[in-house]
Amino acid sequence: MLFLIILLIIICVALGLFVLIQNPKGGGLATGGSGSNMFGVQRTGDVLEKGTWVLLTLVVVISLAITAIGKTGSTGATGGGDSKIQQQLDKTPTPSPIGGGIKPATTPAPATTPTPEAPKK
Repeated sequence: MLFLIILLIIICVALGLFVLIQNPKGGGLATGGSGSNMFGVQRTGDVLEKGTWVLLTLVVVISLAITAIGKTGSTGATGGGDSKIQQQLDKTPTPSPIGGGIKPATTPAPATTPTPEAPKK
């Protein structure tokens, strides 16, 4: 899964470069030239546009693959088992339902001390 995440980051950077290189007026990488050039203005625009669509498709496919792998619980590098967060959640006690677990604090009745009687004459 780590490999897919690294691949996704690389593809996203490439996609960003492809988008930034394109010129909205069709200029792009081609800085002039005649129609006999192999990479003229129109040809460069086509290559960059197709590359953008291919990279965008790869981003979607790899994102779905990472999501599918993540849902199955496969951790890859750690060799299986639950994550530390899941282990911590399993350790915490579950609260009891409302009204059943928490009892109001009761205050003990004040202790009465016997009053000394007056000595008899």
